[in-house]
Amino acid sequence: MINRRLSAAEAAERLGVKPETLYAYVSRGLLPREKTARGSSFDPRDVARLAQSGRQAPARDTGAQPAGAPVFVTSLSLIEEGRLYYRGLDAVELSRDRSFEDVAAWLWRGEWPPPEEEEWPAPGPGSVDALRGARPVERFMLTTANAGVADELRHDLSPAAVEVVGRGLISALVGSLGDAPPSGPIAERLWSCLSPLDVTKPRADVLNAALVLSADHELAPSTMAARVAASFRADPYAVVLTGLGPASGSWYSGSSGAPSEVERLLAEAMESGAQRAIGERLRRGGAIPHGFGMPLYPGGDPRGAELLSRLDSVDGPPERHQVVQDLLQVGASRGFPPPNVDLGLGAVSFCAQMPEESGQALATLGKVVGWLAHALEEYADPTLFRARGYYVGPRPLRGA
Repeated sequence: MINRRLSAAEAAERLGVKPETLYAYVSRGLLPREKTARGSSFDPRDVARLAQSGRQAPARDTGAQPAGAPVFVTSLSLIEEGRLYYRGLDAVELSRDRSFEDVAAWLWRGEWPPPEEEEWPAPGPGSVDALRGARPVERFMLTTANAGVADELRHDLSPAAVEVVGRGLISALVGSLGDAPPSGPIAERLWSCLSPLDVTKPRADVLNAALVLSADHELAPSTMAARVAASFRADPYAVVLTGLGPASGSWYSGSSGAPSEVERLLAEAMESGAQRAIGERLRRGGAIPHGFGMPLYPGGDPRGAELLSRLDSVDGPPERHQVVQDLLQVGASRGFPPPNVDLGLGAVSFCAQMPEESGQALATLGKVVGWLAHALEEYADPTLFRARGYYVGPRPLRGA
């Protein structure tokens, strides 16, 4: 059950206190509770707000959350001790053992799909022709808008209806990238759209892992935007369109465009060598290039490590694989932070000879599953969202 009430033991565990301390919070009016025949129960959002007020916000590149900001209660993803978990299961392990479609069902409903469940539908004919020349995220925006307008039942926010939208929309987004086969796993269709290399199971498995590992990552900027839209009962297509806004941005820390920067860096490295390519980036920007480091994973991003460990399965041109290894070697020799998921996604795209910005397409397609999973949580129990502005402009003239 999404956002279910917590027992006293669960609330105490989340707060890291003893039961007697929990009830002290209740008696002091710091934590509301409901009494039932089975004991006290607590709203998980109230517990989260109390936990937040009692500790400093973690040091992240997005800055500390201001006091009074809304707390989004989620059971979807957890980053803890250097690992990423989806509903309590290790995301890297899932990327090895489960299909993208399976993980989508796990995030959407908290259950694995039954074996007899139908595969996701392919888009109708003619959906690609109107999009030629557009960038991947632009194609996604146009496809999502068109699909939403055509769906007269788009305001049905029930879990089953949202899943139907998700399966059909993601299939259509894949189809917007090229001539996708009408059936088969999403990863195989996607490979056929993006790479000139023949689709094989090992190659499709790498893309499947890339999609799974991109599906959710706490409240990334695009996920926050999508979740806010859902809290105001926006339909699933509008939720995805809202998420696509930050995902398409030019500020890479808040978008899914960083893998495309990695692709460009790798292309430059193939022309002039990895050391010179990185040196030029440092000369122009004075910072470590995209693809290295992730504050949430001080010991190294497990998503990036997983994709790079499976790069041989792409079996692309040897010179491209060598460029990736050269780039990693230069980074290690200069003490760069470990590679992150952006480098993994960009390397997969580069070695598979995919068009530029395909890494961004992979990251964004994966995120659509996460955005809809967060929408389902908001539809079930909306967050009371109301941010306040802190005015710094001229003071009003009084008595003039």
